[in-house]
Amino acid sequence: MYENFLPDRLAELRLQKGISARDMSLSLGQANNYINTIENKKSLPSMQSFFYICEFLEITPQEFFDKNNSNPTKLKEFIEEAQKLDYESFSHILGIMKALNKR
Repeated sequence: MYENFLPDRLAELRLQKGISARDMSLSLGQANNYINTIENKKSLPSMQSFFYICEFLEITPQEFFDKNNSNPTKLKEFIEEAQKLDYESFSHILGIMKALNKR
């Protein structure tokens, strides 16, 4: 179970970003198959490389490992925008979210 988490989560987050494994590997300064070897469970990144991966994905390591947060980048963006709302607008958005979650 745990041995699949990192490769699966990496693939999920990379696909959300809309980038190929090859392009991500090259952007990280690695060989073109680097991300593929991780996603195919052939290797694991070093701790330093893992931090670079998180930086590339624009998430924290905590967000990477939060399996309940399926889209950490969008959630972070949502929170930043929500913080700018006045009380009434925020309450309306919260009501819409609650209604959507009841479905």
